[in-house]
Amino acid sequence: MTHHVRGRILYTSRKPERLGQERGREWFSITTDSRGWRTLQVQCEIDDAPPVLRLVTQTVDEQWRPREAFVRVSVDRKPIGSSWFRFGDSAAECEGFTAQEGRIHQVLELEHATPGFVSHPIQGDAWLSAAYPLSAGPGTVTLRNLASSLDHRGATGPMLCRDVTDWTFVGQEAITVAAGRFDALHFSLGSEDWSPGGAVHHPPYHMWVTADGDYIFLRAHVDGYMMTHYELESLERR
Repeated sequence: MTHHVRGRILYTSRKPERLGQERGREWFSITTDSRGWRTLQVQCEIDDAPPVLRLVTQTVDEQWRPREAFVRVSVDRKPIGSSWFRFGDSAAECEGFTAQEGRIHQVLELEHATPGFVSHPIQGDAWLSAAYPLSAGPGTVTLRNLASSLDHRGATGPMLCRDVTDWTFVGQEAITVAAGRFDALHFSLGSEDWSPGGAVHHPPYHMWVTADGDYIFLRAHVDGYMMTHYELESLERR
């Protein structure tokens, strides 16, 4: 038996001159098969100039480890690249074509299976939190993930990149969003002393996901220069 989830996420600005203004949106669906493997399909739209359109399909196994993905990105209404990714226990592969690099073929050797793949949908970010060992309680772990882009908007590549980020589990909370009231897990990443000097550094990013084991995105905000807010508007399960 398969299970399906559909949702919509609204992106808004927290900048004083644009407070509450819509700046993008995301539609996602998740299909879980009888093995516990999940496939996420997403369309992301960012309106801020230059506008970004991202189409992503990615699959994780029953332990939330990435196994396969496809990412297609357009910037300023022009396609910049599309790539297929495959993740094994000892290597990750990418086959693609980008406007900047042309035809690409990558193989990255791994010491162990990557815990997550940063493909840049907001629901994809929520899946990354599944790598945190909740049994350890609140705390911080360093996750060595792979990514399709190190740009904060995911507006380069797509191609294989290494991403190292500290994830903090703050605790469990009950929160209310446009889609309803949920028991949530609160995570954060990034640094309060963030500066734009390093591509892999991220301004403070707080995120809440469902506490039911499905890691469905509920709410987030990013501080620093981004000053953005994200919220789950609708959710359908069947």
